[in-house]
Amino acid sequence: MVANETESRDLVEQLVSVIGRDYVLTDDADREFYAMDVYSFRELPIAVVQPGSLPDMVEISKIATAAGVALVPRGGGASYTDAYLPDTPNSLLVDTERMNRILEINEEDMYVTVEPGITWAEMTDALTAKGLRTPFWGPFSGIRATVGGSMSQNSVSLGSGTFGISADSVLSFEVVLPGGGIIRTGSNAIENGGPFFRWYGPDLTGLFTGDAGVLGLKARITLRLIKNPTHKMSCSFGFNDFDTMAEGAAAAAREGVASDNFGLDPKLQQGQLGSQDTGQMMEAAKAVYKASRNPIEGLWKLIKMAIAGESMLKAFPYSMHFNVEGYSRAEVGTKLNMIRKAVAPHGKEIANTIPTVLMAMPFIPLYPILGPRGQRWVPMHGIMPFSRLQAFNARLDELYEEYAERMDKHRVEKAAMFTSISTNGFLFEPVFYWEDDRTPFHKRYLPQEYLDMLPEYPANPEGRALVAEMKSRILDIFSEFGAIHMQIGKSYPYMRGREENAEQLLRKIKDQLDPDGLMNPGGLGL
Repeated sequence: MVANETESRDLVEQLVSVIGRDYVLTDDADREFYAMDVYSFRELPIAVVQPGSLPDMVEISKIATAAGVALVPRGGGASYTDAYLPDTPNSLLVDTERMNRILEINEEDMYVTVEPGITWAEMTDALTAKGLRTPFWGPFSGIRATVGGSMSQNSVSLGSGTFGISADSVLSFEVVLPGGGIIRTGSNAIENGGPFFRWYGPDLTGLFTGDAGVLGLKARITLRLIKNPTHKMSCSFGFNDFDTMAEGAAAAAREGVASDNFGLDPKLQQGQLGSQDTGQMMEAAKAVYKASRNPIEGLWKLIKMAIAGESMLKAFPYSMHFNVEGYSRAEVGTKLNMIRKAVAPHGKEIANTIPTVLMAMPFIPLYPILGPRGQRWVPMHGIMPFSRLQAFNARLDELYEEYAERMDKHRVEKAAMFTSISTNGFLFEPVFYWEDDRTPFHKRYLPQEYLDMLPEYPANPEGRALVAEMKSRILDIFSEFGAIHMQIGKSYPYMRGREENAEQLLRKIKDQLDPDGLMNPGGLGL
């Protein structure tokens, strides 16, 4: 274990000799930024290392393990669950942004192999040029979110309605273990094999999905491919309350035809989405026109958007938006009619402006990591069966009523977003905004010209503490309703209430792969 400044310098020099001085960051400002997420900060690491290849990762792992230093992997940085925040100062933060290459697009065997630091947007652009796509093709934050980050954290959004979460599209991993060993999974783990298939006996690929990086450093990731759908359509529905929205969302999900969907509560409809400036709306309009199949269709979409304006956001407190995709107009028309028939008994169809824009601009800039008035922001989420949604929401409303006076006093606001996953899961995402000062993360992650447009606030430790208290209470409510979580990191209570044999098995796997506990200590509660 590195115990003093001299040993730290020696460790840094070993790393420099392997990957170069430019890629071993020791400046205080760099270490602070990389070790901070949207919401929190824990410990300052010894250094931030930026490997450029699998061999670089192997050498970094060898050096760190010999020194007894923890390794903490970092993807695109948009986490809010302490996932890549070092739990100990005796750490190296492994920033994967240099490992952003596509290693192979195999059009014959229909798979793509990438490095972990490539963003979903970058990979999607390259595949689109060949008429291909991964089934799940990224979260809305895919302009910055990386494939490696999603595999370690699990993520939803684009394609989740029919293809599930990020883990459902992966075939194989190459993972660097503590000490520099490499493990391959799926059909790539056998002699004369290759990464074309996932299931061969126990699913070792699945073992490394959603692991919060506690089992190793993902160096290469292979995902399956499909032909890129050529036709897309959307529809939107408004609802008078949460209960009818939940019923409509569940009815649509059971049809199994929506490629992706999302719902908004009154705060998000009138706040974040209702606060777009003229420049942002013009960019959205250009994207919609460009994404249309011909000029006539593009103009027609823009006319409908202009007529609808923002009135649809004010007509109903809740809304749900659905996208469908396929390979002919008849196919997507049939799917859209199935959704309309399922949802109509619960809500009223409204202008489809929002999903039309998001289909054209699926990877949105990450401006929403600050609120529409420049407030600090943090979401959380739980996934549960449809049968528990209404009772959960009622319980959450009771909590908000309990805290209403304190929230008003300390300038804390709440909102929520929703989505269904495949035919059997519903993600409920509470969101908090509060007036507070910006962190180094916000100042470096967002463009200065955008920050200049927003108000700034003095430090608000009372509001910050209130948000933390309410998040803890909501985690308890999620637990009451048997909800599960993605993006576990170090924030969600993965070990709470876990069946004893399952917990023991997980701990034994961790001990086998990482006997010294050096891989992202604290992740998954380990």
